[in-house]
Amino acid sequence: MDHFELRGGAMHAEDVALAEIADAVGTPVYVYSAATIRRHARVFARAVGRLGMGAPLVAFAVKANPNAAVLSVLAAEGCGADVVSGGEIARALAAGIPGERIIFSGVGKTAEEMGYALDAGVGQFNLESEEEAEALSAVACARGAAAPVAFRVNPDVDAGTHAKISTGKSENKFGIPYDQALAAYARAAALPGLAVRGVAVHIGSQLVDLGPLAAAFARIGGLIADLRAAGHTIVTADLGGGLGVPYDPVLPPPPTPDAYAAMVDGATAGWNARLMFEPGRLIVGNAGVLLTRVVRVKPGVAAPFVIVDAGMNDLMRPALYDAWHDIRAVTPSGERFVANIVGPVCETGDTFATGRTMDAVTGGDLVAFMTAGAYAATMASTYNSRPLTPEVMVSGSQWAIVRRRLPIEALIAADDVPEWARTAA
Repeated sequence: MDHFELRGGAMHAEDVALAEIADAVGTPVYVYSAATIRRHARVFARAVGRLGMGAPLVAFAVKANPNAAVLSVLAAEGCGADVVSGGEIARALAAGIPGERIIFSGVGKTAEEMGYALDAGVGQFNLESEEEAEALSAVACARGAAAPVAFRVNPDVDAGTHAKISTGKSENKFGIPYDQALAAYARAAALPGLAVRGVAVHIGSQLVDLGPLAAAFARIGGLIADLRAAGHTIVTADLGGGLGVPYDPVLPPPPTPDAYAAMVDGATAGWNARLMFEPGRLIVGNAGVLLTRVVRVKPGVAAPFVIVDAGMNDLMRPALYDAWHDIRAVTPSGERFVANIVGPVCETGDTFATGRTMDAVTGGDLVAFMTAGAYAATMASTYNSRPLTPEVMVSGSQWAIVRRRLPIEALIAADDVPEWARTAA
């Protein structure tokens, strides 16, 4: 469920007309619904709230949407943060998420980031290699600290999702191989400055089938038993995220949080560990839209081209993953046509949809790309010297710009030109 709906023939975000935002801020612009974010966070927290030993930790995957206002809403809901960089740690802390509710994941943690995380008191480091364990040991010892750690274990389970967002197969870069886990834990337990406390797993994103998750969790349950038998104290189990959201309304909906929780309940019976979850897309995906304006409609051989002022630099997902977004007119006329929806960026890949049946539009009309709250604004770039897309958050009848559109002059001013570049050689 989201809070974007037609009222009086025009799409609103909660109680605010999208046309009002477009007129005030310009397009393209991302628009988020605070009510949707809160609702999704509460539904997920309620579904998993009684699982495992003690209160589970719901750590929002900051990479999905790191906007400070989004993180602040989630901090107020009691969420933690799953982070993969020092920058994301800083964002989580600035939003009011305490260090002990932060999980530091990622394959490329630097010594500087490790030190920053230790100083911030992060609750758990999810290690991805034995080499990383050694590096963290050195950083922790230099500070006289003990880093709470778990290994991310790769269970070699195919998540059945797009290859570029699959993370749990043996050929993926993430985690340590399942059959090397016992040796890795033994090595980590012998290193000073590390406090082994848990196991982590995450097999992919936009999962629409609970089967691969259940298979991965079954393997992790066996590993936890083996680790305890080997003398390790395992008190946490991080089950990652990845649960999908409905992008295409024609396709069957993904499993609900309640269905997911029921599967987890059965899969983790007898684990006697505090469970951790890292939802990202599930919380914010349907909470955002990309609002764009039609520049013109250009005739095409098979179908017309609807050229919008948003480009692949604003919304990379279709070009990167062949991702599908529902595309709707903000003020639909009731007429439909088949069109290709493209942006102004000088790349053939700047194509959002081909041969799409959609609301008929013409130059000047507003269009909304739905389900654009996750992995959208956060992946934007300034390619073609296009300023980063601004972001707006709506709460009831209130709205505010939560990231400004910087002028092109600011981009140019960030470049430093040495004097010798201004003269002919």
